[in-house]
Amino acid sequence: MTRSVTLAVTRPAPPYSEGVKRFRRGALWALLSGVVAFLVVPFLVPVSTTGTLTEREAAAPGAQFVEVGELTVHVETAAYTGTAANPPVIVLLHGFGASTFSWREVVDPLAAFGDVVAYDRPAFGFTERPTEWQGENPYGVPGNLALLDALLDRFADARDVILVGHSAGGLIAAEYARLHPDRVDALVLVAPAVLTTGGAPAWLAPLLAVPQIDRLGPLLVQGIASSGDQILEQSFADSAVLTDAVRAGYRAPLTVIGWEAALWRFTAAPRDNALAENLDDLTVPTLLITGDADTIVATADTERLAALLSAAELVVIPRSGHLPHEERPDAFLTALADWFARR
Repeated sequence: MTRSVTLAVTRPAPPYSEGVKRFRRGALWALLSGVVAFLVVPFLVPVSTTGTLTEREAAAPGAQFVEVGELTVHVETAAYTGTAANPPVIVLLHGFGASTFSWREVVDPLAAFGDVVAYDRPAFGFTERPTEWQGENPYGVPGNLALLDALLDRFADARDVILVGHSAGGLIAAEYARLHPDRVDALVLVAPAVLTTGGAPAWLAPLLAVPQIDRLGPLLVQGIASSGDQILEQSFADSAVLTDAVRAGYRAPLTVIGWEAALWRFTAAPRDNALAENLDDLTVPTLLITGDADTIVATADTERLAALLSAAELVVIPRSGHLPHEERPDAFLTALADWFARR
């Protein structure tokens, strides 16, 4: 019997052409150069601040500062002018890009209802802008809640507390009231950014924490000085209210040394909170105020939030945008006075 045997012959793969080799070497060098550039170049870029003043130097003469833990906080206060034996403490929380300046039209009039405390949230106004801290990140939501808690310890003690929060400050006020209903007797939310939120999404946080990106972060947010003007213009229904003096008041904190680094840390800070998913837990009596022409936190969003809360009343102020306490202060104060009288 004759066997047939087939032999498999393995041929060596043909060598790459010189062109392919050169392409591979070039691609590898390009990749390595890109990696090196990403790792090294950000640390070679000069990062400086446009601010030239400390917080105390930039603030108005006679400005008030209080030490709260490791933080120096800028506050504005107005003493109660009424006759009640135990007036409440009314605490004002401003929104993104604002400061106590935002409450200038209503701080003194609100003193007819209680002692008033307005403060600058971290990264804004003339409150200290730390670059290092122990414990909670002062720029994130948990850090803001901790600061508010400490301020109530200092100014309210065992007294009744009314929180008034505007926009992003409304989120902090509402979340605090949800978590600490025993400490808050009433809540006023002005165009609150509760259903409409901003800031970096949680999934982006690890990327923002990369040292190279963190290094360049302050440069990335310097554009806030110009874009801030545009946002401010969009916040008013009546452009005549936005005078040069108002613009100057909003820009004043941008003279503080290191404002860019603080704003970057605010941008990268954790925004985690469970408010929007747990609105049923917010049972504190609440007044919601919005302008009928708000394009920053849409009027419809505030109306929707009012419908979702079990103990809420809604006032829509006509001919007003995102800042009714600035644009229509008389109507704003009337809404509060009427609500206080019914409580």
